[in-house]
Amino acid sequence: MIHGKYGRVLGMVLAGGKGERLMPLTRYRAKPAVPFGAKYRIIDFALSNLVNSGLFSIYCLIQFKSQSLHEHIGKGWQFGGALRGRDFFVNVVPAQMWDGERWYEGTADAIFQNMHLVTLFNADRICIFAADHVYKMDVEQMLQYHVETKADITVAAYVVPSAEANQFGCIATDESGRIIDFVEKPTVPPEIPGRPGFSFVSMGNYIFEREILEESVISDNECKESSHDFGRDILPKLFKTHKLMAYDFSTNVLPGGDDKPYWKDVGSIKAYWEAHMDLLKHPSDLSLYNSQWPIRTVSYSDPPGFTYPADNHSCSVDACLRAEASRILGAYVRKSVLSRNCVIKSGSVVEECIIGQNVEIGENCRLRRVIVDAHNVIPPGTSIGYDHEEDAKHYHVDKASGIVVVEMPRIQLRKKLQMPGTYNEMFKMSDGADF
Repeated sequence: MIHGKYGRVLGMVLAGGKGERLMPLTRYRAKPAVPFGAKYRIIDFALSNLVNSGLFSIYCLIQFKSQSLHEHIGKGWQFGGALRGRDFFVNVVPAQMWDGERWYEGTADAIFQNMHLVTLFNADRICIFAADHVYKMDVEQMLQYHVETKADITVAAYVVPSAEANQFGCIATDESGRIIDFVEKPTVPPEIPGRPGFSFVSMGNYIFEREILEESVISDNECKESSHDFGRDILPKLFKTHKLMAYDFSTNVLPGGDDKPYWKDVGSIKAYWEAHMDLLKHPSDLSLYNSQWPIRTVSYSDPPGFTYPADNHSCSVDACLRAEASRILGAYVRKSVLSRNCVIKSGSVVEECIIGQNVEIGENCRLRRVIVDAHNVIPPGTSIGYDHEEDAKHYHVDKASGIVVVEMPRIQLRKKLQMPGTYNEMFKMSDGADF
């Protein structure tokens, strides 16, 4: 357990991002609330990593389109009974405009506007983690490294081939792992000493000594030219005056199973779809089946999944991940992820797709490389993913990958009335339904 062993440790999860590159999946929800892996939300990975590591004092800083995220954390991430109190909580913190009437203006500003929480908790060290990446990590190992190296700040670093590192913010280190430079999307990424052909990229996860955090965010707030971002503004300044260490994520070892160091920024439609396809590999680099390191989420009392031939059509299901109450009735489904309470009807063919919760795919449909967001009804005989020119007339077609996204349907009132203003752009959803 982290508490006591490393002083008072506070977790602060940054969950306020807009997720513009994930549109239209983020049209009505924050990026950390986007569904993932049939039954989870993206934020479940960050929260599971912290809780599994023994860190039970967590604030989630939320902002844009936060209703879905707020409900998810409220339903599934609360301690009860004896595990309730000052040091056992997962609390949602919306932008409260303590520092004037303004939203969070960056990751560092989000922390600055909530420094009173650090003071009230009397934290010694603060784990600031991103909520919008998919990975499994024992945070205590990073914390131990932070303490043993006597670091002021420790940055989690992911190892990638140098040829691919130009897509990320890169970290240059010396032989001891001390950070000597930050380079944003460099043409020639700095290589890891002793590992030619490989580079460190920042995972957006940091451990700060409290005094350093206080000084840095206050100073940054006073700088009018700053974008108030840790990776862009604060860390590139601090490595010259403080001891910043890179924690090599590839050294992180999880108990129980053969988990490999997997981390993915699912900030685009292409990356989001690819991460789901990674889940369907066997063995997968991202395992959901390690009982000693579970990915936790809200549990629902849905019935089991069901597969059955229908209308003289047999069923064929291959390489699929399926949540509770998903039903395949006389359909062919291959290499796809099926969320809660979705149904695929007879004669339909679904390949390399992500099907959201409460989706109904009618008879004799054809879907290939399609993401169908929650609560959609696909009419019988519909074809999606075979003609992008035709698809673009009705759906969102991602230019980078060709993935077609069927976004959530717009709101439909019981009476035929027109909603005022931009409310028309909202979606159809029954009372209490998740989104």
